[in-house]
Amino acid sequence: MYFLYLTIGLLVGVLVGLMGIGGGVLLVPAMVYILQMDQHMAQGTSLFLQLPPLGLGALLMYRKKNQVDLKAGAICALGILFGGYLGSKVAISTASTDLHELFGLFLIVAAALMWHKSDSPQSPGEPR
Repeated sequence: MYFLYLTIGLLVGVLVGLMGIGGGVLLVPAMVYILQMDQHMAQGTSLFLQLPPLGLGALLMYRKKNQVDLKAGAICALGILFGGYLGSKVAISTASTDLHELFGLFLIVAAALMWHKSDSPQSPGEPR
């Protein structure tokens, strides 16, 4: 079982560095479907394991290439601190099945928005 945990962590870590996604989009579904965790347990475990290494390796690489806005990141982090607290209060009191459905709806909407944006015309010289 430890090997499975490590494998999931490595795959999510690679995708964190590659696309900036991880906990919500990949880790929680992996914990629910592969590790058979309840939605609440998967979300709580995802939050716990991200505390120490939250993209530190990827952050260092992006910072090295001057691709990090520290001011925006610090202000957003403050919002995440308080928003995460408030969101978790709501999530804990929500039925796991309802939370699971809400999570799925979020992923569908996020995918549709990303797909729509990829079809939008781009400015000249803007990387695709």
